[in-house]
Amino acid sequence: MTLHSLNRAYKRYWVAPPLRRKKDQQKSSVLYPTGFETKSRRQRQLNLAEITRPLSEEEMEQMLVLTVKRILKAGRIHGSGIPVVQIKILAGLATQFGGEISAMLRDYILEDPRQHVDVALAWLYEEYAQLQGFLQAAGTQTPAEKKDSNSYGESLNGLLMDVLHKCEPRERDALFARFYLEIPSITPDALLILKQYCSSESTVGQGLSILLSLVDYRPPQQMEYLQQVLELTVAQNQEVRLQAARLAKQLHERGNFRSIIEDFALTYLRYLLEPTPPRHLLHDAVAPSGWTEDYIKICMQLYLSLLPVNHKLIHDLAIVYVGADAEIKRTIFRGLEGPVKGMGMSSPELLLLVENCPKGAETLVTRIIHILTDKTPPSSELVARVRDLYHKRVSDVRFLIPVLNGLSKKEVIAALPKLIKLNPVVVKEVFNRLLGSNVESSSNFTSPVTPAELLIALHNIDPSKCDVKTVIKATSLCFAEKHVYTQEVLAVVMQQLMEQNPLPTLLMRTVIQSLTLYPRLIGFVMNILQRLILKQVWKQKKVWEGFIKCCQRTRPQSLQVLLQLPAEHLRNVFQVSPDLQEPLIQHVASFTDHQKAHIPKAILDLLQVNRNDSELDRRGSSRSYGSVDEKWQETECSEEPPPPGQEPQT
Repeated sequence: MTLHSLNRAYKRYWVAPPLRRKKDQQKSSVLYPTGFETKSRRQRQLNLAEITRPLSEEEMEQMLVLTVKRILKAGRIHGSGIPVVQIKILAGLATQFGGEISAMLRDYILEDPRQHVDVALAWLYEEYAQLQGFLQAAGTQTPAEKKDSNSYGESLNGLLMDVLHKCEPRERDALFARFYLEIPSITPDALLILKQYCSSESTVGQGLSILLSLVDYRPPQQMEYLQQVLELTVAQNQEVRLQAARLAKQLHERGNFRSIIEDFALTYLRYLLEPTPPRHLLHDAVAPSGWTEDYIKICMQLYLSLLPVNHKLIHDLAIVYVGADAEIKRTIFRGLEGPVKGMGMSSPELLLLVENCPKGAETLVTRIIHILTDKTPPSSELVARVRDLYHKRVSDVRFLIPVLNGLSKKEVIAALPKLIKLNPVVVKEVFNRLLGSNVESSSNFTSPVTPAELLIALHNIDPSKCDVKTVIKATSLCFAEKHVYTQEVLAVVMQQLMEQNPLPTLLMRTVIQSLTLYPRLIGFVMNILQRLILKQVWKQKKVWEGFIKCCQRTRPQSLQVLLQLPAEHLRNVFQVSPDLQEPLIQHVASFTDHQKAHIPKAILDLLQVNRNDSELDRRGSSRSYGSVDEKWQETECSEEPPPPGQEPQT
């Protein structure tokens, strides 16, 4: 080997990087004989299962229970609750093992439900995750085991029932709302519990609020929750029905569920056409043989709530009304006032119903118009349609009553003979409308006739169209309204009646009644009597009899009027009413000669002839004017007003 070769070898070995030299040295540090095989030494891992005894199921369960107790005890001691990690552990253990652990966890939750509600929700979410197969332990279950597993539903039902029956009302309502809004899924049993919660008057408001939130925030099942709201509108309890109907109306106004809610309402309304209530409404052991008022109200509750919102529904009510029996019609009448007032008389659908009134629904339409015009003047559109209906289709005068104040004076006076023949209660309503007796604000009241014109029109009714007794009853209703028929109004009435020719039959009766109500009218009445003499009042028998009776009532003021009568008619007065003769003789006897000179000789002769004292005594003791009273009562009215000064004290 040359020197050059040795140098190259030296540099390659000794001058190489230190790491390489070290490796080469390590490789060459141990020498083994030829054919010797070395064995690799691998480190053995520790297996705890091989060096410990397996635990029995009882021991495992006991240790788990002790673990849960320690966690719960620590949470109670610190008072700050259980840490989130430990809550997760507790939820997992209760879900996987159940039994005593679940019972302990439930008791812990009920100790302070408001503070421990997070533990309950974590547990329910863990149960739901296992039910859906989201957990590893759940992944080992067969499909049949998953189907039969109802741990989530049982746990949820148990918690809800505990909250419902064991918590204070204030805590209960808040927890109930939180449970239903935050749990992962609402089971059919949980929904049934919520429905029972809504069926009590004390909790229906909170329960319906929960249902509304479920409709809003759980879209996949909102139709199911909406159905629960609708079913509560036909509950047995009236307060529950009322509040549920309000909520249904609120949902209807949103527009999303309008058709569904209306279909439900119309379905129950049409049940009224059936002979008996549907079986699903019957909660009593013994089903009624027919419709009762309670069942009718149940079927109408939701419909009447929706009527002010959707006026088109009024036509369905008319159809049902035509086919319903009498009891249902009466109940419909009693429930109409609020909804119809909510519609208003300007509603196009309501005007259309009046215009196209179905046959058999006339009384319903009349009731609706009565409600609308009770304290409000009728609109011109409503008056026009009612007038058209009256003249073309329905001749019943009762149709005109609600719109009387919208008719002309001529139309009202023409209808009076028919109107006063109706039931006295109805006649009273007619006069109240015409006189404005029930109007709250007189500034908005208008009538086609004044009080004076109404009373005069009653006096001028043709006897062939209405008998006198009916007219007398009608005039008595007018006199009963003292705040309307003041003495000024009655003076106008008497003045205008006295100027008519021929004189109205009931003129003198009205004069006597007016004087009875207002004795201060005595001077005006004397003026009326004098003017009647000028009109030859004796030519009309009924009025003449009333004239004599009025003179009886108003003596001694009427004695001066009697002296203005012709002698032959004064003689007739004495024949009819002998009690007037002696007072008149005494009255004339007190005159001076100058005053007597102004009295016709025939009158003086008539009085002088009858001044025989014995004859006067006989007349005074044996004759009376009772026959006149009887005749008057028989021909005019069975009840007469008392004479002035003898009216009953009030």
